[in-house]
Amino acid sequence: MSSAMLPAFSEPCNVERQQNLSEDGEENQKPGLSEKFQPISKRQMKKLMKQKQWEEQRELRKQKRKEKRKRKQLERQCQPESNSDGSDRKRIRRDVVHSPLRLIIDCSFDSLMVLKDIKKLHKQIQRCYAENRRALHPVQFYLTSHGGQLKKNMDENDKGWVNWKDIHIKPEHYSEFIQKEDLIYLTSDSPNVLKELDESKAYVIGGLVDHNHHKGLTYKQASDHGIDHAQLPLGNFVKMNSRKVLAVNHVFEIILEYLETRDWQEAFFTILPQRKGAVPTDQACESCSHDKKFASVEGGLNSDSSEEENRHELDSTHEEEKQDKENSTESTVNSVPH
Repeated sequence: MSSAMLPAFSEPCNVERQQNLSEDGEENQKPGLSEKFQPISKRQMKKLMKQKQWEEQRELRKQKRKEKRKRKQLERQCQPESNSDGSDRKRIRRDVVHSPLRLIIDCSFDSLMVLKDIKKLHKQIQRCYAENRRALHPVQFYLTSHGGQLKKNMDENDKGWVNWKDIHIKPEHYSEFIQKEDLIYLTSDSPNVLKELDESKAYVIGGLVDHNHHKGLTYKQASDHGIDHAQLPLGNFVKMNSRKVLAVNHVFEIILEYLETRDWQEAFFTILPQRKGAVPTDQACESCSHDKKFASVEGGLNSDSSEEENRHELDSTHEEEKQDKENSTESTVNSVPH
């Protein structure tokens, strides 16, 4: 065989080798595809749905905040101007009526939080401070047990906090400078439901962002210190899909809104985020009664069908017993179904 014939045989071999390599590559890629399309767990799916709802309702929340600001601006404009020469800023601040109610954020849980949650708490405190400065009835704002990671994070990321006005920032625990009989700890685990706000009292909000890792901790602390405790009357006015645990700034803003409107339901629905799925309790009761009625009708239909099925089963059982009696000499006791 001449050397000129060798390329003709080598070409098919190369083609076969390339095909084998491509097949091996496809086989190696198959596990990757299966890994890529692994099924999502129910928890992950729920998380994705919540995130999607949150993003979809972003504009709605923005619009709601704008309407609230416009409403407050119109209320201020409708009030008679007491000065003819001053600026609007001075006139607005003069119309503010400070509430004697003391509102405390207890920051004594610093060691129980990781840095990510400390940063979230810092943002919530910033929101509380801003809302209290804008409120028509600002409260006496206290930040107690201030130190540790929270103070370090504020020093690094918000150095202007040292110039904050209308706020008392103290490293001491609130029990060191406020009488025990004046304190009421706000916790969702308390069996006591708050009906009215006593503006002579000091209400404590637990400065804890823990994603429910320390359930009942604020209630336990209030009980250990012998402090009165209560929960906001959320269940009397609102039905939610989630637990009644609210963020620090939400509790703070609800109280500010209540001091302005004196209406718990309006305060809740103005402040609560859409992701909580909050609906008025009367609407929730109507939907529950409708569901029960539908369930009873459906249950009646199912009971009718089940009666028919039971009747057929009894007939078939009697037939089987009759055949057993004729074809066997076994005891009739054994043939009766139990």
